[in-house]
Amino acid sequence: MIKEIIVVEGRDDTVAVKRALEADTIETGGSAINEMTLRKIALAQERRGVIIFTDPDHAGERIRKIVANRVPGCKHAFLREADATKRGDIGVENASPEVIREALANVRSEVVGEASEAGMTDWEDLLAAGLIIHPEAAARRRVMGEILGIGYCNGKQFYKRMTVFRISREEFAAALAQLEDKGV
Repeated sequence: MIKEIIVVEGRDDTVAVKRALEADTIETGGSAINEMTLRKIALAQERRGVIIFTDPDHAGERIRKIVANRVPGCKHAFLREADATKRGDIGVENASPEVIREALANVRSEVVGEASEAGMTDWEDLLAAGLIIHPEAAARRRVMGEILGIGYCNGKQFYKRMTVFRISREEFAAALAQLEDKGV
């Protein structure tokens, strides 16, 4: 049983999560998340903690951002797009129980702080790694997001995730070495 309440997009996601493990969920009802649902998530965060576990697509990232902005301190679980795609449909409901358990075992916690602290990854690190302002930046961010377990997003959002999830220079360097080994 997972202590935290898992925020998912819909009923099919709840079914998939419960197939993988014992957990309680809150469904956002898709991208039309309403005020009552946000209040329920805030209460869950106060009482038990929350893990945001949305689809690895634009709508899922939008919901993740809305919830994280309204309810600070949430944990985040991410799926690789390839693990959540079935017949062209992307969603948590398409992931196998093993992949769901793995994603929930590797949650990331938000920590508010400055990237300029010693040992933390900064904007210059992303630039030097070709993750921004580079012809292959999007592809490189996709693979790095998978390696680091923080999902895919644009450059600015990637930098923010690196900061709030406190990705150290050492962790970043190890992931970059894996990226280079894959030839991306």
